[in-house]
Amino acid sequence: MTRSGGGQLIEFDPEIERTLRQLRSLARRNQTAEAMAGREDERYVKTMMEYAIPSSSGAESSVARPAVAANNFEIKPAIIQMIQQSIQFCGLPNEDPNAHIAEFLHLCDTFKHNGVSDDAIRLRLFPFSLRDKAKSWLNSLPTGSITTWEMMVQRFLAKYFPPSKTAKMRNDITTFMQSEMESLYEAWERYRDLLRRVPHHELPVWLQVQTFYNGLTNTNKAMIDAAAGGSLNHKTPEAAYNLIDEMATNSYQWQPERVQTRKPVGVHNVDNYTMLSSQIEALSRKIDGMKLPVMQAQEI
Repeated sequence: MTRSGGGQLIEFDPEIERTLRQLRSLARRNQTAEAMAGREDERYVKTMMEYAIPSSSGAESSVARPAVAANNFEIKPAIIQMIQQSIQFCGLPNEDPNAHIAEFLHLCDTFKHNGVSDDAIRLRLFPFSLRDKAKSWLNSLPTGSITTWEMMVQRFLAKYFPPSKTAKMRNDITTFMQSEMESLYEAWERYRDLLRRVPHHELPVWLQVQTFYNGLTNTNKAMIDAAAGGSLNHKTPEAAYNLIDEMATNSYQWQPERVQTRKPVGVHNVDNYTMLSSQIEALSRKIDGMKLPVMQAQEI
């Protein structure tokens, strides 16, 4: 026996090292038991049938819809039906993702709800505007990975308007050429459509005008220079753009191939048809007069 500091007698242990080893082993077993008790689900072994049963873990949406404070908020079924019938994006190569987003936002902006943010409405409705491959792409994203409308647009454009597509369409703009059978109006509309399809083209107005002008046929260049008073380059970029736009619109209105020379279906009155023919002849003479400056410009 030996006496402790408090006066209590402690029995002498001749095999103190063995006792310590036993105490350490007991402590380790207790720790293991506590850890296993906290992981009962891992100790459970599933049967083959349970492994084959699908779970709901993969059914969550990739879009985390913002909470709505308004108690009476409801998206009308008619709006969802309108989107599913008229605003659909399938993920095909010829589809325009920028135009799809613009059309979708145009519809969403037609209605508002007090206490409900734009993000809450757009994130709830946008999945209804996708189908086929595009819908599968959205569902393949991690659960709750999209939390804002800006993030949705970035992910959508990164998928369907990658840098390679941007580079190709910018090249289509900078290498624009008018075909021989294409009118000024048709060329101008085709060129502006290329610009619309790449809203992030970052081409200044002066370069847009110069690129279009350089791609025109010699006849149309001469006509534009004559209308500009000698040379289009003497105009400011904005004035040059407006001049081309006005001339393209006028050329559409006065194109000879668009003037109807045959008797329209349903016109039975001879006097009316004669008057229509006279108007067509007058228009033709006016068109010939409009072509005169072009010929003079070519001679110079």
